[in-house]
Amino acid sequence: MSELPNGWVLARLDELADLNPKQSFDDELSAGFVPMSHAPTNFLNKLRFDERPWGEIKKTYTNFKDGDVIFAKVTPCFENSKAALVENLPNGIGAGSSEFYVLRPSSIEVSAKYLLAAVKSLDFLRQGAANMTGAVGLRRVPKQFVAGYEVPVPPAHEQTRIAQKLDELLAQVDTLKARIDAIPALLKRFRQSVLAEATSGALTKNEQETGSKKSVPFSSVINDLRYGTAQKCDYNGGTIGVLRIPNIGEKGIDLSDLKSSNFSNTEIEKLSLQKGDILLIRSNGSVDLVGKSAVITDKEAGLLFAGYLIRVRLDAMRALPKYVNLWLKSPAARQAIEQTARSTSGVNNINSEEIKSLILTLPSISEQTEIVRRVEQLFAFADQLETKVQNAKERIDKLTQSILAKAFRGELVPQDPNDEPASVLLERIKAQRAAEPKAKRGRKKAESA
Repeated sequence: MSELPNGWVLARLDELADLNPKQSFDDELSAGFVPMSHAPTNFLNKLRFDERPWGEIKKTYTNFKDGDVIFAKVTPCFENSKAALVENLPNGIGAGSSEFYVLRPSSIEVSAKYLLAAVKSLDFLRQGAANMTGAVGLRRVPKQFVAGYEVPVPPAHEQTRIAQKLDELLAQVDTLKARIDAIPALLKRFRQSVLAEATSGALTKNEQETGSKKSVPFSSVINDLRYGTAQKCDYNGGTIGVLRIPNIGEKGIDLSDLKSSNFSNTEIEKLSLQKGDILLIRSNGSVDLVGKSAVITDKEAGLLFAGYLIRVRLDAMRALPKYVNLWLKSPAARQAIEQTARSTSGVNNINSEEIKSLILTLPSISEQTEIVRRVEQLFAFADQLETKVQNAKERIDKLTQSILAKAFRGELVPQDPNDEPASVLLERIKAQRAAEPKAKRGRKKAESA
């Protein structure tokens, strides 16, 4: 208590709100139905609902009305903080998932938004998760925990000021999140634009050897093209690693999920990978993965590759593997590959002849080298920016809880010494409750809810 700001008190949630109150209305009256999927995780997002007659939803669902606070009690929705202030329901009434708890402020002097902030606070979420009961995968926060959870309570007027400040600050956080969340898509477009310019010659058009590029069939720069092994592989299945579709990463070969098998000398000689080989996916249910490629480095040399992949070995005097890999990822090549591979059968496929017939924009070796250098430089810049964006996103994700923590420490808005202390408000709520006979109070709530 000594750590609380002047005029504040600690109070249990069941002193500030009625937990899961019942209500009754005419069966034909329109009401809002809120499944768990309609509950937001964001503080300011509105509750969505479907309109139904009260008679269809009243019996087996949790009841609530405008001005209530609802939040999930079951994992993982509780940990994800699915909670909302109930507003704008048809006729002000509604019901929803039986996995909701409902808090109805005990007095108009208790701010519903302040209660929402309390159940969204990190302390409430952590303690609630620690107190969960039930089977693994379907654990729930006990009603006793919710009722007894202690909340720092400011004076009524300060609650209002805090709620208004939360709206203001968290709206700014949402704006920041929206801007940060948009950057990865911008970077993706940037990379695609770089690839388009690089493989059309525009990236180096003012340099020497302008006009040296030409369009040729991909087959003209291929020395060898073959499908991979159909032999079954497994984790620790043999002495030789086998690259599969999951190993074709966005930025090269990914060895984190490697299977292996044993092979004859003939197969090893035929399918062994060399530095500079290009592996590409030839068949997949997702057309955007067909033709996805990666260049083999020293690290992967000697491995074999599976049947849904194709190995392309280039004429090194005419085409650089890194340049060809960039071209395969370019918008023009992707469009040609996807148009060729797309199928209505559920499996999209591109065969060896179709790959060979793709049209490659081929500048001189020296210009290919310069294009690869510039693209790698620009991509490295994009990667650095992406890392900074991710770091910023993580900091912004913590902002909401930081703001809520300041609110419950009394640091969010100025205090007014003229505000009535929260202890007086709490005594008034207790007196109102004590003056109302329990049985009669239950009927009154059903009639007036």
